[in-house]
Amino acid sequence: MSATTHDTPADAPRARVTAPGEAHAPRDTHDEGAEVARIVHALRAIVDSDEARAAERTVLAHGFRAALPALQALRERVRAEGAFAPHLPREMGGAGLPLVAFARVSEVLGRVPFGHWLANCQAPDIGNMELLHTHASPALQARWLAPLARGELRSCFAMTEPEHAGANPVWLSTRAVRDGDDYVLDGHKWFTTAADGAAFTVVMAVTDPDAAPHARASMLLVPMDAPGVQLVRNIRVMGEPGDDWASHAELRFTGVRVPVTSRIGDEGAGFALAQARLGPGRVHHCMRWIGICERAFDLMCERAVTRELAPGEPLGRKEAIQHMVARSRAEIDAARLLVLDAAARLERDGAAGARDAIASIKFHVAGVLQAVLDRAIQVHGAYGLTDATPLAFWWAHERGARIYDGPDEVHLSSLGRSLLKRAASRHGVPWR
Repeated sequence: MSATTHDTPADAPRARVTAPGEAHAPRDTHDEGAEVARIVHALRAIVDSDEARAAERTVLAHGFRAALPALQALRERVRAEGAFAPHLPREMGGAGLPLVAFARVSEVLGRVPFGHWLANCQAPDIGNMELLHTHASPALQARWLAPLARGELRSCFAMTEPEHAGANPVWLSTRAVRDGDDYVLDGHKWFTTAADGAAFTVVMAVTDPDAAPHARASMLLVPMDAPGVQLVRNIRVMGEPGDDWASHAELRFTGVRVPVTSRIGDEGAGFALAQARLGPGRVHHCMRWIGICERAFDLMCERAVTRELAPGEPLGRKEAIQHMVARSRAEIDAARLLVLDAAARLERDGAAGARDAIASIKFHVAGVLQAVLDRAIQVHGAYGLTDATPLAFWWAHERGARIYDGPDEVHLSSLGRSLLKRAASRHGVPWR
């Protein structure tokens, strides 16, 4: 989790992280479409299987770690279908899907709380894989990326600090001071997703406090078992601390020594790398949210037609329920098209050309997610507040959708300014 702002100054340094599949040689689009359809169909069968529903009940009742044996078995089924690490190139054991195709896969995986973990394309690992693939040294790739891509270990990303506003990613206190061939790291991070059980973390730390604001920080790969790394706690989110991958931690770094070769990218490029990974990352999140919406919609409709208010009088006969169902269907379908269009623009025009589209999907789809979950819970009544369905889990854990990776307000302001700037230019009005 990272509350990184979307609003990047024009003169800020930029780094390019290749979107999933972008760097691969062109393939026959008909064959590619058939393969994507096959993968989507296979994944839908897995995430909707009785085994997945049983694992889901275990996660809701006892936590992620308790369900790991069942989840590992499901993960092997995904691997057998050739759908493991769909975002990575084939030479790394992935499916090599372009971003738009991966978006379709991401929606299906979103139907269960652990779907992306099954396919080894879960946040924050997917972003770390892309960073290591495009910007890490061969030595770091061999030591950390290869086993991460195989699903043999997990990682986390430490950026947000409790002392500073997460929406201002250049305001950091964590320092990495050069000492010969090492950096010595001191700092305090929180909402570090999946730190519990992770093998390493990518830390955003200030390496040159006198540089321009967007060139002060660098990214360092830090083993979680390095001396001085402390996992203080798993933060209770809506009353629940989580565990293993499904958690958010507070971390402290005290005199942590790592070699300079642990740096990802150039010194001072941390902000640029963080911004570059956010475009595809927001597409991933938004399509996952649409998958959640689809599952919530299915549950809402099932409840509406099976729950009776009186003998022979199903809940769905009420006009208010029909309106909830209709609004949800329209909003989900519109949101999907918006995200797929943004993904296509990102592939075609790059991050700069898709900037407004990415801002739009981030706040819009997060709002649709919240609205659809709220209606589904309302239709279920008190039952919707229990762990009998995943609705309450998602309501608690996905409220952060409107906060992390930039709060709604940042994206709304960014998009509004961009649109008005273009309008001013058309009308010959000076605009700052």
